[in-house]
Amino acid sequence: MKHKFKKALSMAIAALAIGGAMFGALSHPATAQNNPEKKRMQMFGVAFYNLENLFDTINNNGKYDFEFSPQGDKKWDSHKYNSKLRNLAYAISQMTTTATPMGPAVIGCSEVENITVLQDLVAQDAIKDWNLQVIHHDSPDVRGIDVSLLYNPRFFRPIRTTNHRLVIPEKPNFKTRDQMCVVGLLGGERVAIIVNHWPSRRGGAKESSWLREAAADLCKHIADSLLTVDPDMGIIIMGDLNDDPTDRSCAVTLGAVKNPKDCKPGGFYNPFWKKIDDGIGSYIYRGSWDLFDQIIINYNLLEGKNGLKFRSAEVLNKEFLKQQDGQYKGYPFRTFSGGVWTNGYSDHLPTEIYLVKEVK
Repeated sequence: MKHKFKKALSMAIAALAIGGAMFGALSHPATAQNNPEKKRMQMFGVAFYNLENLFDTINNNGKYDFEFSPQGDKKWDSHKYNSKLRNLAYAISQMTTTATPMGPAVIGCSEVENITVLQDLVAQDAIKDWNLQVIHHDSPDVRGIDVSLLYNPRFFRPIRTTNHRLVIPEKPNFKTRDQMCVVGLLGGERVAIIVNHWPSRRGGAKESSWLREAAADLCKHIADSLLTVDPDMGIIIMGDLNDDPTDRSCAVTLGAVKNPKDCKPGGFYNPFWKKIDDGIGSYIYRGSWDLFDQIIINYNLLEGKNGLKFRSAEVLNKEFLKQQDGQYKGYPFRTFSGGVWTNGYSDHLPTEIYLVKEVK
C-alpha cells in the first residue's frame, strides 16, 4: 500500500514537471495591479462548499438513500432536486470578485451522492459558461455521501488524483468519507488539494474527537508524503472538518497555527482561526457559530515559495444564503427545516481563500 502510494506520488511529480511547460502560459485573465510594489499579479480563488445532501431522486443506496426519493420522508422529487441544483448553481455564480470574474479556480465539495449530481450541477444555466469539470470518487460512507472537486480548466489542470481511506482499528466496521488528494497545476504552479469531510460529532463533540484526530493524522500523513517528494509544493487542506480551528484535530494533530509568523517550513497556517475568534462562522448549532468549513495552507503558499502566495480568506456569508425571517433568522438558509422543505441552499456557508502570482 505504502509502496503504491509513493510510486503514485513520484509519477505525479514527474507529470507535473512535463505539464508545467505545457501549461505555464495559461493563467487567470483577471489581475490585481494596485499593490505597493507595482507588480502585476494574477489572483486565483480556492473555495469549499458543503452542498448539504445533494442527492438525486433515485433510491439505490438502501435505507438512507430512500429518504431522498419521491417515496421517502422528504418526498424528494424532480421539482425539489432541480430547485436545489438551481439554488446551488446561483450561489456558486456569486463567488466572484473583480479579480476573479469567473469565480473560483477550484471548488471542493462535500455531501454529494455521486458524479451525476455534480454533472447536473455544473450544467446549470448560472454557471454552465464556466465549463466546470468534475473529479469524484465513491466513498464507503454509510450515508452514501462523498467529497469531490470542481475545477475550471482555464486555471487548474489536474495531474493525478488519489483517494485515502480512514481506517480505525478499534472500529473495524467504521465507514466514512475517503480523503481526496488532487495534484495539479494552479496557474501553472504545482499544488496539491486535499478535500476532506471528517467524522461527525455524533455521540458528542468530546466523545467523538478522537475520530477527527485520526482523520487529521491521515491528512497530515498525505501532506508530509507529498512534501517528501517535492519540498516546494503548495498544499491546500480543505473541507468540512466538523471541528473548529481551535480544536485538537486542527490545532494540535494537524498543527495548523493561528498566526502566520508561527508557521514554520513543513507546517500549516489556518487563516480561519482569526475568523472564528471574531465570531464569524460557517455553520450554526443551537445559536452558536462554528467554523467547520476550513481551508488551510502550508508554509510554501504562505511564503510564496512555489510561485503562489496567500492573500486573504473569507466566509461567503452573503445575505441571500441566510434565513431572512422567523425563528432561524440569520442562520444558513438550508434545504429542509424541521422536516419541511424550505427551498434553501445549504446548512453551511461557503468559504474561500485567494492566492496571487506575479505576472512576469
